[in-house]
Amino acid sequence: MNKTLVAALAVALAMPVLPAVAQQAANPYLANVPLSAGPLTLPISPGGRGMRPYEMSKPVSPEEKNKLMKQIMPMMGMVKSMDVKDVMNLMAIKYPAKKGLSFDDVKQSMELAANKHNFKKVGESPMWKDIQAVLGDMDAPRMEVYHYCDIAAGREILKYAPESIVYLPCRIAIMEDADKNVWVLTLDWNTSWLDSLSGKMGAPDQLMIYAKDIRDKMDIIMKAAAEGDL
Repeated sequence: MNKTLVAALAVALAMPVLPAVAQQAANPYLANVPLSAGPLTLPISPGGRGMRPYEMSKPVSPEEKNKLMKQIMPMMGMVKSMDVKDVMNLMAIKYPAKKGLSFDDVKQSMELAANKHNFKKVGESPMWKDIQAVLGDMDAPRMEVYHYCDIAAGREILKYAPESIVYLPCRIAIMEDADKNVWVLTLDWNTSWLDSLSGKMGAPDQLMIYAKDIRDKMDIIMKAAAEGDL
């Protein structure tokens, strides 16, 4: 699995909290972290941070990334029951399609809901066709990934952290499972865990508003798809 995903999850689970206000509610993710853990010193952007709109931060070298992983991996060891499959499941939002709906029914409902909420479809990846054509695997279930963009939100995100382009545009997948049940899935953009960190790790208020708006709209679109709303 991509080490960056593991690192992101580990930070979310294990980073000590710096209370923003007195008597703040405890972070539930830290329930099993020893009080003596102490704050992490993360080697982020050692060459300098971009400060102007669209200014890239200096690259983090492989050596610095490895150093970060060595700090984080012992914390992941405290999560005894989790494996890579659990991590992927934790980082996804997914809804089962209502019984009786076909793959194309779900897709049509998703596209109608996306149009209603001004989410522009900018791409489509029929992965299952490539699996069949390139690998000759005719038993692979149908799976397709759709790319959506909210251009105003995308601009603000990229102005603040141009490196975030690697996560854009937003993606919603429709996939059949081993039993031919249809699912609607996306990456969990939930940022509520930042509320327990002092200053929300520097995220501008307007950026957080856009992030919540994107997540809320994607959730509405996915639920509409799963229900077959027309």
